[in-house]
Amino acid sequence: MDRKTMSSELLNSDSCNLHNASSDSLGSDSMSSSLTSKVGNENVEPAEAVPTVRPDDPPLLPGEKVQGVAREVTYVCPYSGPARGVLSVTNYKLHFRSLDRDTPYVIEVPLGVVNRVEKVGGQLSRGENSYGIEIFCKDMRNLKFGHKQENHSRRNVFEKLQQYAFPLSHKLPLFAFEYTERFPENGWNVYEPIAELKRMGVPNDMWKITKINENYTICDSYPPIWAVPSQVTEEDLRQVVQFRSRGRAPVLSWIHPESQATITRASQPLVGLGAKRSCEDEGYIQLIIEANAQSHKLFIMDARPSANAIANKAKGGGYEPEDTYQNAELIFLDIHNIHAMRESLRKLKELCFPNIDESKWLSGIESTYWLKYIKCILAGACRIVDKVENHKTSVLVHCSDGWDRTSQLTALAMLMLDPYYRTLKGFEVLIEKEWLSFGHKFHLRIGHGSDNHSDADRSPIFLQFIDCVWQVTQMFPNAFEFNEFFLINIIDHMYSCRFGTFLFNSDRERTNEGVKQKTVSLWSYLNSSIDLYRNPLYHPQPHVLEPIASMRYIQLWKGYYCRWNPSMRPQDPIYQRTRELLVLKEQLEKNQEDCRKELRSRISRSIGSPSRLVASPKH
Repeated sequence: MDRKTMSSELLNSDSCNLHNASSDSLGSDSMSSSLTSKVGNENVEPAEAVPTVRPDDPPLLPGEKVQGVAREVTYVCPYSGPARGVLSVTNYKLHFRSLDRDTPYVIEVPLGVVNRVEKVGGQLSRGENSYGIEIFCKDMRNLKFGHKQENHSRRNVFEKLQQYAFPLSHKLPLFAFEYTERFPENGWNVYEPIAELKRMGVPNDMWKITKINENYTICDSYPPIWAVPSQVTEEDLRQVVQFRSRGRAPVLSWIHPESQATITRASQPLVGLGAKRSCEDEGYIQLIIEANAQSHKLFIMDARPSANAIANKAKGGGYEPEDTYQNAELIFLDIHNIHAMRESLRKLKELCFPNIDESKWLSGIESTYWLKYIKCILAGACRIVDKVENHKTSVLVHCSDGWDRTSQLTALAMLMLDPYYRTLKGFEVLIEKEWLSFGHKFHLRIGHGSDNHSDADRSPIFLQFIDCVWQVTQMFPNAFEFNEFFLINIIDHMYSCRFGTFLFNSDRERTNEGVKQKTVSLWSYLNSSIDLYRNPLYHPQPHVLEPIASMRYIQLWKGYYCRWNPSMRPQDPIYQRTRELLVLKEQLEKNQEDCRKELRSRISRSIGSPSRLVASPKH
């Protein structure tokens, strides 16, 4: 297929064929999210859907089965009023389709998005739609459905929602293990640890690759392959592991291609109230310093507020004292813990959904502290970038256990330092490496398949990282190959449980559960429609990005947090315009290449033809 044909197909592709995670009942030409409406497009089904028998039956993915249906159900929309139709529950999603409107009202919500389900009203309820079910979602919205008491449909729907929204609590498999669709590319091959290390120039004189954790026996939350200083012995490394929380020893995340300054990541040292020391850990840190010939110093970036780090001493943790860790400078980045972030997002949801109080909008955003926390994370990453790039000094990053704030900071710093991670493929590698392989606890933080909605381990840590990435894309709109639609799809499918990518808490758990063999990778799906996620303004920029982490520049990501409110959506069709720009960009690039060929051809003909000598007049 030539580029012109591909461009035409891209331009003419319908918004309903975007393979979305779920649908909103609110029609939006702006395509402000990956969960877009199918209103008015009832004859167009997603490419992966299988034929259905009845017009009100839900389109089904391979492996998806209808588990329950309720008719004469009313969806109580907070924006456009009630709509009556058919509600279906499958082992993957909730699907509602109205029957009382000329333009059908369609809602699709993956059940992995559901946080909790509650019954509304009882036998004595008499008001319209006062008897039914309310669904609280993880993606900044709630849904309410009214049932007729005489139909006795609520009980069945409620039971099916409980079963399939929280399958692990009911001893059922997550949908990812039943989903059977296949794609041209195997996304499980996107990240290959040794190939990525070699891309960074490792192994070299100062760093080596070790498989000491090949069977996850040294650290069960770390990947099997590490890059460590060349001079460290296996025995010393085992001692270092013993002195770090959860056995998460300092290992290489990224190395500067010129200065050899590095970013390493770890967990807190087990100093405790007794001020314990480890000669092996102190010597290991010195080896990290010596691996960088440009500097004889190391900055230790502790993500926590200093008060929290000190309090951790009472639990046996703590931080590196500068008097025992020679040539190391400790800096606290003042990023708050998972509980503060969870509460902040709860307040933000209350502010954004369902209605927005115009008179208190700005003060309301400020009171959530969400943007303040985003700024703190970005500021921490910027400090790491400054030390590595401008001071040519290595940085060690940790928090308490090294799988939440540490992942945010290392991944963001690497995104700013290395243009490879700003490409579509590179960003997928970054997530696989810094988040998945290094053991961010997605299962605990998201609550996949669990009905314990009040679990204190839940927190929007990865969402904050994606928000920070979006902030940087707004400051440097030409530096990223991917667009906002790509970021929103990643977040939506982190919740959906359709793919195996974000399931479980560690590389070891995913290996033990056979995730790569039994489920589909999110990258298989996204890479099968890669042109949908391209940024038309992208121009590769090899230089380092240095964002300004200031409240003057940090914005609320309305395209994600406010996407369910029609009054907050952009008025113009953003995604249609993006597709048009991509087509125009391809055409201009083709014209440019044609002009270059023509110029080369003319130069070649000019050089090859004999020069004509003009005789000088005789005087």
